Amino acid sequence: MSLASEKGASAWLSVLPLTDFGFSLSKSDFRDAIHLRYGWHPPRLPSACVCGKDFGVDHSLSCSHGGYLGLRHNKVRDILGELLQETCHIVSLEPQLERLDREQLPSTSNVTPEAHMDIEATGFWSSDRHQPACFGVRVFHPHARTYQSTSIPSLYRHQEQGKRWEYEARIREVDRGTFTPLVFSSAGGAGAAATAFVKRLSSLMAEKRDIKFSKAITWLRCRLSFALLRSSILC
Repeated sequence: MSLASEKGASAWLSVLPLTDFGFSLSKSDFRDAIHLRYGWHPPRLPSACVCGKDFGVDHSLSCSHGGYLGLRHNKVRDILGELLQETCHIVSLEPQLERLDREQLPSTSNVTPEAHMDIEATGFWSSDRHQPACFGVRVFHPHARTYQSTSIPSLYRHQEQGKRWEYEARIREVDRGTFTPLVFSSAGGAGAAATAFVKRLSSLMAEKRDIKFSKAITWLRCRLSFALLRSSILC
């Protein structure tokens, strides 16, 4: 229940079922969503996964076979990229980072030539239209077996720190930009950096659309909540 009480995690359950905005579920999807929310075992699950392991909710939300984890990640990336294009000057999805030329970076940095970001947007955190703001999206399942002995707040911090170790120094020193890890859980919650990002994006949306901040952030949280929920049901 601690996951269900996170900010934004229950947005799908409290919003009006407005089909035009994608805020609605079929009867079977709603049933599965309730089972996921309360940790119940959904009906008619297969007994085995294509990877050969026993099938279950926690396994399905963590297994890399079938491409569902990539679909979950990409859906969140695409939603945020779409809204950034509405509010920022220049936005790119999966832009390649600047190539390295003998720069000295920490040992944890990703120094591969094909390294890229999920999203890059100029002028997001500041009025400087030329400074790139880079974002790395990560969606994890907090009930995965490897996380069982770790608290939820610690999981978010660990996931954020992993992204920072991999990209922050390179983007700061080579690309001369900022890096923000956008970490979400499959239950709909968000890490501290992603929460700050959602608030900033909602503020820009409110200004652009001439609406109240409260309306913008509620709408954004609903879109993310439904995207993560549908991805979990699909898995």
